[in-house]
Amino acid sequence: MVTVRKADKGDIGLLMELRVEMLAVVNGVGESGIGEEIRERSLRYFKEGDGVTALAFEGDTPVGCATICFINVMPTFSHPSGVRAHIMNVYTRAEHRRKGAARKMMNLLLDEAKARGASYVSLDATESGRPLYEALGFAPSEESMGLVLS
Repeated sequence: MVTVRKADKGDIGLLMELRVEMLAVVNGVGESGIGEEIRERSLRYFKEGDGVTALAFEGDTPVGCATICFINVMPTFSHPSGVRAHIMNVYTRAEHRRKGAARKMMNLLLDEAKARGASYVSLDATESGRPLYEALGFAPSEESMGLVLS
């Protein structure tokens, strides 16, 4: 049975292990292909960033993680709280997929977003993740555009 909980400062080692593993898997590189800058900035975010990471377990075995990052912007009519959130790095280890871990982690993060007054939650979806996100109510956004800065 899968259980989930919020990570705390004592989980930093596990958070970094899962993040590096996820980045390697998603990007098709070995863990040695994850550079020091990404590792250092990830560690700093886990220690100082405004976010929450959900950890999933089967028994005592860690099987996945997902993070929600909070962004405070000026309030608008459509987002009066000014609190927005972005979910990223939803990851379940391959041998533990299709057992509800990602859904439970997403529900924990969405509850956190509601508790913090977020008026909008975005995420970047892989093809394999889209069915879950759509089932949770996510839809393509008509209100935002993006620009990648080099």
